[in-house]
Amino acid sequence: MTKKINPNLTTQQKKVLFEEGTEMAGTSELNHEKREGSFHCANCGEKLFNSKTKYESGSGWPSFYESLPEVFETKTDHLMGYPRTEYHCKKCGGHHGHIFDDGPAPTGKRYCNNGVCLVFKPKS
Repeated sequence: MTKKINPNLTTQQKKVLFEEGTEMAGTSELNHEKREGSFHCANCGEKLFNSKTKYESGSGWPSFYESLPEVFETKTDHLMGYPRTEYHCKKCGGHHGHIFDDGPAPTGKRYCNNGVCLVFKPKS
């Protein structure tokens, strides 16, 4: 796994991606992104989500019911006093968010992603 940090990342992006921080809910412009395209890791550029799997969860963070195959590694964290499934970009190790079991069909999953960790690329 590459541990190289993109020198163009902001301080907030570095904190979330490599110190497992969290951006404030409701602050990401990507919450309102509705165009067709794909979402990529802000650090390494790996394609992580297709826009067709994005939905409005009401959580305040960009949410997806499915990621692209084999792009994340997971681990369990207990920082909130209970177990949560945390996910990281498999290519660079950047922390993106947590997976919950309260998402819509067909998966029932909610990938609750920090918007600062993503770059949206519209379909051309």
